[in-house]
Amino acid sequence: MAMRIAVALAATIVLMSTAAEARPEMVGAHLADYSPGTIVVKTGERRLYLILDNGHAVRYPVGVGKAGKQWAGTTKIDGKYLNPAWAPPAEVKRDKPNIPDVIPGGSPRNPMGVAAMTLAGGEYAIHGTNVPGSIGGFVSYGCIRMLNDDITDLYGRVSVGTTVVVTR
Repeated sequence: MAMRIAVALAATIVLMSTAAEARPEMVGAHLADYSPGTIVVKTGERRLYLILDNGHAVRYPVGVGKAGKQWAGTTKIDGKYLNPAWAPPAEVKRDKPNIPDVIPGGSPRNPMGVAAMTLAGGEYAIHGTNVPGSIGGFVSYGCIRMLNDDITDLYGRVSVGTTVVVTR
């Protein structure tokens, strides 16, 4: 019994550490419907793809919306921010009334991590995180959450106006 627990614990540690490592990957992509430069988020896969050309993309692991908080559609990046302060949206404030009205950028309690790219038409963003173990899960109120090294990489590759397509 002790051996089973040790093996399960070791597997959990490996999986947790793997989930927290920054690792954008160059992949062959069957995403020919999208133009180069488009960001495609596949929430079911918990992956974000930056389309490079007709057959290649950079793929990143992400955290996505929890049950009932997911969305799908097409939007654009309308702002880019380094070390952003964060003011919780009304829904988050309602669910967590003790949360501060603003958490300053750079604070370890700031859920935006080192960078954020806001999305037009709503309260959502593609952003970093100070909780790397959340990457790969259904964890947010609709934002796309990335490892800080990964959001830094993506931030440098895209600009305001970049098309973002979120699919299930």
